[in-house]
Amino acid sequence: MAPPSHNPYAAAGVDTAAGDLAVELMKTAVKRTHGPEVQGGVGGFAGLFDATALTAYTKPLLATSTDGVGTKVAIAQAIDKHDTIGLDLVGMVVDDIVVVGAKPLFMTDYIACGKVVPERIADIVKGIAAGCAETGTALVGGETAEHPGLLGINDYDVAGAATGVVEADRVLGAERVRAGDVVLALGSSGLHSNGYSLVRHIVAGAGIAYGDNAADFGATWGEALLEPTRLYTTPLLRLAAEFPADLHALSHVTGGGIAANLARVLPLGTWVDVDRSTWSPPPVFRVLADLGDLDLTSTEGTWNLGIGFLAVVSAERADAAAAALNAAGIHTWQVGVVHDTALPDGDYEQGAKGVEGGAVRLVGSYLEQGTD
Repeated sequence: MAPPSHNPYAAAGVDTAAGDLAVELMKTAVKRTHGPEVQGGVGGFAGLFDATALTAYTKPLLATSTDGVGTKVAIAQAIDKHDTIGLDLVGMVVDDIVVVGAKPLFMTDYIACGKVVPERIADIVKGIAAGCAETGTALVGGETAEHPGLLGINDYDVAGAATGVVEADRVLGAERVRAGDVVLALGSSGLHSNGYSLVRHIVAGAGIAYGDNAADFGATWGEALLEPTRLYTTPLLRLAAEFPADLHALSHVTGGGIAANLARVLPLGTWVDVDRSTWSPPPVFRVLADLGDLDLTSTEGTWNLGIGFLAVVSAERADAAAAALNAAGIHTWQVGVVHDTALPDGDYEQGAKGVEGGAVRLVGSYLEQGTD
């Protein structure tokens, strides 16, 4: 009798069969994101995308972005709920592309884990596929890597990259912004995917477990903190098409908060005072700040505080643009105006992440809860 076969890779902790099963479980969801431009199906060494559609552009510019979800995945792991993390990843990656006015074309993902649990990996990718479908992005490939000894058996991290296209003369950005333009705020769905190291620090310091009931939210703490990131790509592309001459710049409010991210898309020499009195930060921010004994203003460089995107539009069409976004289901309101006069005295955020942009500060006091 022949001796039983021995797989040294499996003995080292890598289960390739589990990886194959994960691919089978996710294939249907991934294929739903594929249009006729995607060639080759699922599982190839590289994703193929038919670029002949770009011939319709006079001067197509490709836009690309890459990002992850950060430590929000630790909460998903703690309560074993993985079906929304993929939506967060799409929000972090694809919604950065629309900032320049680009239409997303395709995305790839990367999942590193301590042990491949096929159902877990499939849930993550199904979330990514759902986000891609919502934003019109083809999920053309990805990779799942098993790293035993580096990551715990229940640990994983996710990242992704996407590519989009925009006509050269339709690129949004600081070059189009003018004094007198209005800054519109687009409401967030909650924390999105930023500032979770502070969130987890506060929750741990309060002795709260993620499975504990959170009376303020009508769910467990883990479920409340996993509220998926709102996806803005589709309504913003519609806005750009409807107001091609009036939508001047967009800012995705992620790491760094409201002021820093708006400053990145303003021209040097301009400034904006963002009026806190125009909105009330949602309960999740207030509850966490209270638990951490923090003033909301001290978290402004960490959390979005209820604003997921900012749009800079001409004053003449600001009301119409806000109405269009509100009709699309995104609460939108005016928070400021662009100025090019001498910078007032005060503590302004000037540019960010290597960009020599404009200056932004938050002024006034937030509305009381329930009054916006």
